[in-house]
Amino acid sequence: MSGLRRSLDFYHGDPVREAALDAFYAPLVRAGDLVLDVGAHVGDRLASFRRLGARVVAVEPQPLCARVLRALHDGDDAVTVLEAACGRNAAPVRLHVNSANPTVSTASPGFVRAAGHAAGWEGETWDGEIEVAGTTLDALIDAYGVPAFVKIDVEGFEDAVLAGLSRPVPALSFEFTTIARELAGRCLDRLTALGFTAFTVALGDEMTFALPSWRPAADVAAYLDALPHEANAGDVYART
Repeated sequence: MSGLRRSLDFYHGDPVREAALDAFYAPLVRAGDLVLDVGAHVGDRLASFRRLGARVVAVEPQPLCARVLRALHDGDDAVTVLEAACGRNAAPVRLHVNSANPTVSTASPGFVRAAGHAAGWEGETWDGEIEVAGTTLDALIDAYGVPAFVKIDVEGFEDAVLAGLSRPVPALSFEFTTIARELAGRCLDRLTALGFTAFTVALGDEMTFALPSWRPAADVAAYLDALPHEANAGDVYART
């Protein structure tokens, strides 16, 4: 619980950060839109999508995080919280839990191995495993409709999530890390095959784009490859 409290303290309650989030997402999310928040954690992005007037389906596999999301949005009919993990199919998923730092819990054994040998990740321990229900982006679209935006933040499992999507959507984002650059390349290839044509990047927790314009996938791949290890993480944004 202490790790979860730290996340809540960091991600909620800062009006300046909340305003920056809303301004950042406003061009992508409008009132009445449907958003899929895959890997919602404690819901700072979810809260921003709701302030912008979107309906949100939040997918979060960690039971404590899902409980927090339900408590924060109790009585809000525009928020649906699913305690599940997205993947390439709807089979149950084995989740590696980092109880001290829940934000980096992951369904990817490869991500855990990569972090174990990476500078800056010292002290991170995945000290538990749980089996969680599985679903896919296609199944969510079938159940809830076509989203205007999909946010994917699943700690090294992003390629599996995108493998469960067989149709383009107007826009989405996926997290990347410098300890798993090849994964970002696979995600860019998948999105290109699905018909996405324009891409850009936001670094870390910054609410600005690092590139001056939307670019082809090859330009973004080269930009990610050239990032120093210390850049650590960020998000790739894609649109059709």
